[in-house]
Amino acid sequence: MGKTPDWTGVFPAATTQFAADYAIDLSATQGVLDALIRDGVHGLIVMGTVGENNSLLGDEKRQVLAAAVEVVAGRVPVIVGVSEMTTPAAAAFARDAEAIGADGLMVLPAMVYVPQPAELLSHFRTVAGSTALPIMLYNNPPAYRVNIGIETLEALADVPNIVAIKESAPDTRRFTDLHNALGDRYHLLAGLDDVALEGLLLGATGWVSGLTNAFPAESVALVAAVARGDLATALAIYRWFMPLLHLDADHDLVQSIKLAEKIMGRGSERVRPPRLPLAGARRDTVTAMVERAVATRPMIS
Repeated sequence: MGKTPDWTGVFPAATTQFAADYAIDLSATQGVLDALIRDGVHGLIVMGTVGENNSLLGDEKRQVLAAAVEVVAGRVPVIVGVSEMTTPAAAAFARDAEAIGADGLMVLPAMVYVPQPAELLSHFRTVAGSTALPIMLYNNPPAYRVNIGIETLEALADVPNIVAIKESAPDTRRFTDLHNALGDRYHLLAGLDDVALEGLLLGATGWVSGLTNAFPAESVALVAAVARGDLATALAIYRWFMPLLHLDADHDLVQSIKLAEKIMGRGSERVRPPRLPLAGARRDTVTAMVERAVATRPMIS
């Protein structure tokens, strides 16, 4: 097996920033990435779900990745989402991402079509075979209507550059089942914000997080507390954070996270249609949640 990269700690699923005409604002996107690094995150997920991967054209994706690699300048790993309609398109983007300078890939099942297990296996093998980069598979059954089952992961165990799983199933039993079936073959990362602590306690060594975009210091402090065995501090932060963390499981998570990011002075709430910024009662609710979090945020050192 290939050497597993050190994908531990907090990896925010970073936002892609847009101008008023919905063109990508590369400078602002670099700004949010740089701010997250300065606030102590351990890596970046670029163009995941929160980064609106599937709202971007192919050339735009490559521009965003190049801008990210430029501003990060090797300070932390840059892992880029691979989320395409077809397997050949995913393999082509994986090759280009390696050439542009990504440190790793977060590979999703092909979009829209719901594959059978053999098709899912073929997709992942083909993408992995197109690049030498280490790969994190992204399992999110509620969002993408397919579960990367243990049988599929067992069948992929001979692929050396598939090294990690971002687990976003809401059932935390998956972490134990994966460990029992596969041992330490795959690096596990918690991928759903409102079960992140449970995932970390059950063996995940990293957290791919949406709400870290708005509250990076608290996210880093939570994971650090778990790492040093300080469960009391981890619980205090987690319980404070939980109302916002629930947003990561909602259908409008991108808009909610971007609104929180804006309120915290870290980015714009612009999203690319068909998404629209939150409005009305929903906007008021999320705004009140963020403001309450600010007013009650825990003291961290």
